[in-house]
Amino acid sequence: MVKTPIRIGITGAHSTGKTVLLRRIERELRAEGIRVARTGRLGRRAADIGLPKMHEHTAQSTEWIIAQGIADEIAASAQGADVVLADRAVIDALAYWHAALELRGEAIDLADDERLRLLAATQQAKYDLLLATVLDPATPAEPQRHAYDPRYRELVDHHVHSLLAEDSIEHHRVLHDPHNESQAVNAAVRLAQQLVPR
Repeated sequence: MVKTPIRIGITGAHSTGKTVLLRRIERELRAEGIRVARTGRLGRRAADIGLPKMHEHTAQSTEWIIAQGIADEIAASAQGADVVLADRAVIDALAYWHAALELRGEAIDLADDERLRLLAATQQAKYDLLLATVLDPATPAEPQRHAYDPRYRELVDHHVHSLLAEDSIEHHRVLHDPHNESQAVNAAVRLAQQLVPR
């Protein structure tokens, strides 16, 4: 029996095209008649309940974002989606936290780090495809959406790709290049066409 829903996650620094890429994938999948659910806005939702985000990220906010992301993906699955698009795969929150600590010059609490890595690892295998955007420093962040700090953005990019390498997590790197982005969209669509029962 084919496993559904298919889970496609995306990770990467802010303003590297994650949400736009997932919108493109969603549009293509819907055109194929595939039912899609998309999660997201975790950072904003964390801020709405008083948790710090971006360069103020803490172990507590990291845990909330990971746990809420897990809950959102389960809810999307329960609602009958063929494909769940996770805007911020679970590893994303870890990278943002590690980057925040480095930016602030704070040492990482090893107990917190181990616990949060274990929490993220329980979910990582659920992604059938993981897309990781790569920062193009020439492309500025959107100042109206993000507290713009070029150094923090670079650190997030570094920690995303370091964590993926450290844990040997299979992923597809997505460069800020129209051809490469289209390849990522096509890979997601082909996967869904192959695995979603028709």
